Amino acid sequence: MLGNLKRQWQRRMLKDPRYATLFAEDETEIVSVDCETTSLKVQEAELLSIGAVRLRGNRILSSQAFYVLVKPTRKLESRNISIHGLRPMDVSEGLDADDAVRQLLDFIGGRPLVGYYLEYDVAVLNKYVRSITGISLPNRQIEVSGRYYDYKFKQNPGAYIDLRLAELISDLNVPALPRHDALNDAITAGMLYLALKQRGFG
Repeated sequence: MLGNLKRQWQRRMLKDPRYATLFAEDETEIVSVDCETTSLKVQEAELLSIGAVRLRGNRILSSQAFYVLVKPTRKLESRNISIHGLRPMDVSEGLDADDAVRQLLDFIGGRPLVGYYLEYDVAVLNKYVRSITGISLPNRQIEVSGRYYDYKFKQNPGAYIDLRLAELISDLNVPALPRHDALNDAITAGMLYLALKQRGFG
């Protein structure tokens, strides 16, 4: 009930009718999304890249993947380069952040979102989404680490549950793709979601 009221309020606050598509709920597909940013602090973080991929049934639609580089407003620090492997010359030709997020919104539509520690990615995206649409993302969100916690807790209530990404990948036996690449991380989260779904925790 509360969720429906929030969605109704968000729809009324939408300042660009083009993005009414965000409310066209589509449960036939899910979008796995990941962002690479300049900081782990939401208030300071700028987007460097966005990766997303659609999931339908038990398949990852890699042919319909979304990936953009984003040009930050501030100079990249050496720690950003060492973590993401993105050099100033790589992002210098990237999209303006608002343009990149607009393209992502078109890709997502009303589909639910899935990710690993998705709350952070959504919080960063919402800084841009709010300026574009007047609202935060209304899409249903599925947290992979939360589903994994439920899966392990059912097996052994009270035991310590390691939620590190490497542990999820190993335990659920999904391929380990190179890390800190937005598209690879989105695909990884998608594979983890499908592995949990097959175990009854999708």
